[in-house]
Amino acid sequence: MSLMTVEEYIQFLHGKGFQLQEDAIGFIQFGKQYTNASDELTNTAIELTLKAQKGFDGSFYVSLLEMLVSNQIKTRPEAIKYVKEKELISI
Repeated sequence: MSLMTVEEYIQFLHGKGFQLQEDAIGFIQFGKQYTNASDELTNTAIELTLKAQKGFDGSFYVSLLEMLVSNQIKTRPEAIKYVKEKELISI
């Protein structure tokens, strides 16, 4: 997947049938700004949240994003490796 902005990723998900509500989009923007995460890391946290929760859970997303940022995770492959190693979610 090529690097997309968060807005592009939300549109991509919309095209795949994932309808994120306004409150979810608000959580996404809040988490990104609160953690100062990159678009890549934010998009990865959205993806992992959707896979783990079978829908968007704002508090799960923000916690996951905080954990990734605090552990200096920078890329999607690093994030996936981290959640697998820590057995946070099964993907």
